[in-house]
Amino acid sequence: MALLDRINGPADVKALAPEQLAPLAQEVRDFLIDAVSRTGGHLGPNLGVVELTIAIHRVFDSPRDAVIFDTGHQSYVHKLLTGRHDFSALRAKGGLSGYPSRAESEHDIVENSHASTSLSWAHGVAKGRAIAGGKTRHTVAVIGDGALTGGMAWEALNNIAAEKQLPLVLIVNDNERSYAPTIGGLAEHLATLRTTQGYESFLEWGKTTLRRTPVVGMPMERALHGIKKGIKDVVAPQGLFEDLGLKYIGPVDGHDPLALEAALTRAKNFGGPVIVHVITQKGRGYEPARQDEADQFHAVGVINSETGLPFEIAGRSWTDEFSDEMVALGAERPDLVAVTAAMMIPVGLGDFAKHYPGRIIDVGIAEQHAVTMASGLAYAGLHPVVAVYATFLNRAFDQVLMDAALHRAGMTIVLDRAGITGPDGASHHGMWDMAICGAVPGLRLAAPRDGAAIRTALREAVEVSDAPTVIRFPKGSVAAPLTSLRQEGSLDVMADHTDGGDIEQLIVAVGSMVPTAITVADKLAAEGRRVLVVDSRWVIPVAPDLVTLCARASRVAVIEDGLEVGGIGSQLSTALRANDIDVPVRTFGVPRAFLDHASRGQVLEVIGLTPDTVANALI
Repeated sequence: MALLDRINGPADVKALAPEQLAPLAQEVRDFLIDAVSRTGGHLGPNLGVVELTIAIHRVFDSPRDAVIFDTGHQSYVHKLLTGRHDFSALRAKGGLSGYPSRAESEHDIVENSHASTSLSWAHGVAKGRAIAGGKTRHTVAVIGDGALTGGMAWEALNNIAAEKQLPLVLIVNDNERSYAPTIGGLAEHLATLRTTQGYESFLEWGKTTLRRTPVVGMPMERALHGIKKGIKDVVAPQGLFEDLGLKYIGPVDGHDPLALEAALTRAKNFGGPVIVHVITQKGRGYEPARQDEADQFHAVGVINSETGLPFEIAGRSWTDEFSDEMVALGAERPDLVAVTAAMMIPVGLGDFAKHYPGRIIDVGIAEQHAVTMASGLAYAGLHPVVAVYATFLNRAFDQVLMDAALHRAGMTIVLDRAGITGPDGASHHGMWDMAICGAVPGLRLAAPRDGAAIRTALREAVEVSDAPTVIRFPKGSVAAPLTSLRQEGSLDVMADHTDGGDIEQLIVAVGSMVPTAITVADKLAAEGRRVLVVDSRWVIPVAPDLVTLCARASRVAVIEDGLEVGGIGSQLSTALRANDIDVPVRTFGVPRAFLDHASRGQVLEVIGLTPDTVANALI
């Protein structure tokens, strides 16, 4: 019987003999490569934390001890060791989540989180238990070196350092990468730690030397203090953490089971906050994930497990269209600079970086800093394009509002993965962006319907120098070109079933929902309705031409893949009331709810954003 088959919880992990740990780690890696290649998911991060996760469950007592994973995409090993072996529907409807999930297990604490939050969670859990009298229960946070670039992590460290008695173990999983190689001063500091002999070993050398050859006329304690002072800055760059008052252990080989257990046991017994610095290899044990293009194995689709290659090429993506146009604009405009938050390749800035290496800025996992820094770039006379996933704009709302918009910064924010994204679940749907942006004075937002519209919108956006602009588009293959029938002012007429008569039903289509709107119009026309479909492209603020057109319609429907509450439909209703236009507006969008993981099509069906559902509601 395979070792992994016998693991149904942490007690089974603890019961293993030391010589069984390496075989278990190999079985876990074999399982992950086979399972994730069939379903898609986060492969590289999980292959790197196999021994570390095993050691955590041997030293600590989950769920009595809380184990918190930053971001959570590296929790597959944790799922296996806590009895969840059915990965056949990973990230699919009804299957395991790709992140920790309280609905799945008592061993999961933090759900689909964004990065850099684990230390704040850990501080809160540990502090809360201490107040409630549970000081003997440990709290363990696993944070990657990439996530440690986020400002929230350092806010947490600042507070944790003052908690001298809290039983907190903070594991820095240092693999030199987030999506891509970790950058910045912290990355350089950790690199120094990786290549520097430990401070404690030098200290032991000092003690031994003093015992053998005492310093004449100087007490041992004073002499030892001098040695500490003299060598600390030279051989102990962990002083960055220790100067905060945090005990540091490491660096530890993250693939040595016994070394990991020894380090974690020391940390557990310390009695206060401890940082354990663990060196791991992302993609460990799978050659395709260790090669030059390893970043693509952070998250994969369905692949051939032997070669690492995808079975299907999906064709051009929305991201590809943005990427190509950025390169073209870069040649025309030397003032154009690109900014990203540790996701250069996923958001399509890799080619821009190759063509214009001096005009690309990766700030690490720090969306707040990215937006405010870009505001500074705009003040300096450049036009920055900040490219992030739509879900991560949530983190920088204050900066968009108070730093970019208030200061009328000429900058463009490009939101990839907008709307319903699917398998990554509640935290990764890009469904809040239009509601958020709708509250920002002066901001303009475009929702392109196809690749050509992305290119046009980007060119229009970078011409705006007195306000922030936003362009949003979804995940996946780009829509087929959708040519408008004609222009009505600034509006593109996409379908017209009015025969030149009155508009019984006006449908306002937003971005990727244009094809849905056209199909809805066809269905309504088949029922004898006079229907007109328009795409305004720039949806925030509401175009005056759209307000005028609505006044000619008997009814208006808005179809959008953002929140119904505060979305484009709400914006349009407000604009009509402000112009004393009494036309009923019905919005079809995303409900105010956290949506479970499933395919994009399945989620759209659940929330009623399909042609049949919308058409039936309008008949």
